Amino acid sequence: MKLFLSLLLMSFYPSEENSIHLKLDGTTIDTVQKSDFVLPPFHPIINEDKFDFFVDQVGKKAFKNPINATIDENGNMISEIPGYKLDQNQFKDMFYTSYYQKGSATFEVPLQTLYPRVDSELLENLRGKSIGRYVTYFNSSNKERTHNIRLAANAINGHVIFPGETFSFNKVVGKRTIAKGYLPAPVIVRGELSEGIGGGICQVSSTLFNAVDKASVKITERYSHSRRVPYVPPNRDATVSWYGPDFKFKNPHNQPLLIRARVIGGQLFVVVLSSEDIYYKPKNVPSAPKKLPIEVSREH
Repeated sequence: MKLFLSLLLMSFYPSEENSIHLKLDGTTIDTVQKSDFVLPPFHPIINEDKFDFFVDQVGKKAFKNPINATIDENGNMISEIPGYKLDQNQFKDMFYTSYYQKGSATFEVPLQTLYPRVDSELLENLRGKSIGRYVTYFNSSNKERTHNIRLAANAINGHVIFPGETFSFNKVVGKRTIAKGYLPAPVIVRGELSEGIGGGICQVSSTLFNAVDKASVKITERYSHSRRVPYVPPNRDATVSWYGPDFKFKNPHNQPLLIRARVIGGQLFVVVLSSEDIYYKPKNVPSAPKKLPIEVSREH
């Protein structure tokens, strides 16, 4: 009798005739056998441990991060792109139905839409009012340093800081490496001028500091260089390093802030924009010097 039941249950799970095919956007992303989830010895109840692991793997395949709307360096709006994640409750219902029906089955993986935090409508609204701006100057004939400045400026361009949110330069820009396109350029290390990957990045963080300081944000972390830099007045710089200092500020206002950064020739422009409904008290910030006696920055 036991042998008969075992043979009967085994016949319930032949390889191809009792498979479940999962599709995502019409494309098969996985095919599993019902027998993969059978509890021994050949019990037709699903093994929950195996099934939970399987659901986790499907969730990873189905997940797609949403992409925020942004503004490119020329001021053009780039629309947001929604993301997706697995609808686990619906997926489990559909899988159980497929598992216990006779023969093979195919169903589309159910998804939940993930909406980006920043959409085109929000960005359009934040273009209404300029509340802080700053410009610094550099020698554009230094190609490596100019390249690094442009990369870092593009990284912060279009970033939105919501009310009560803290901006971290290191987190937003990320690690400055050759793999990400950064080049060796002059840096300051312990007061000495030398060569390092990402030289020039601190001009971006310093320009940003002076722009957002005009917008009366709350500066929560800022460090000065070990020697004076030429692109901002004394004590108006913000040195950053991936394994060291960061530049952080908090948005204390009732409206989100939008950062716009652009390189034109030998000039770096940073503008802070917000909604017409924002209330703030602007600060006076010293202008950057236009003459550059030396080309230095700190990034290592």
